[in-house]
Amino acid sequence: MKLFGKPQPVSLALLATGVALTISACGSSPASTASQGAGPTSSSGAVTASASPAPAATSTGAAGASAAVGALVPGFPQQLIPLMPKAAVESSSFDKNSSPASVALVGTIASPVDAVVAFYTSALTAQGFKEVPGNTVGSIKSKDFLRGDNETVNISVVETAGKSTFTIGANVAAGSIK
Repeated sequence: MKLFGKPQPVSLALLATGVALTISACGSSPASTASQGAGPTSSSGAVTASASPAPAATSTGAAGASAAVGALVPGFPQQLIPLMPKAAVESSSFDKNSSPASVALVGTIASPVDAVVAFYTSALTAQGFKEVPGNTVGSIKSKDFLRGDNETVNISVVETAGKSTFTIGANVAAGSIK
């Protein structure tokens, strides 16, 4: 991972996963977070894939907050943030007790960046979110959405070797989560 210059896609995915897990782990006991451990890594620090699917790791911190690696957490609001068809879940988190409620999803798909952004733009605008001007942060495709005065969603997507990794974070009123 470079400290300066263009962020590396794997580093961004790992950062997003770490942020999602950290958010959901707030208020959990040290024993429960220590038992989660880290995924297997290669000498470069990137997460490696195994030949057989590993069981999804799920943690629940404070009541109503949870995170999972490799799956959608139970109760994940798929009407708010639907999983793009044929996408694989890398991690997810959901905290319905925070104000605003927070939802995060990291996924991968063999589709171009623009197709991922178009899918989520359509899904979010259909729910009343408005696109905020701007489409990139540095060289990363990033799109922000706003609904009302305080409900926000951000999607960031990077593509490497024909595979897009997307990170979605949402902060919405708890009453709007279905």
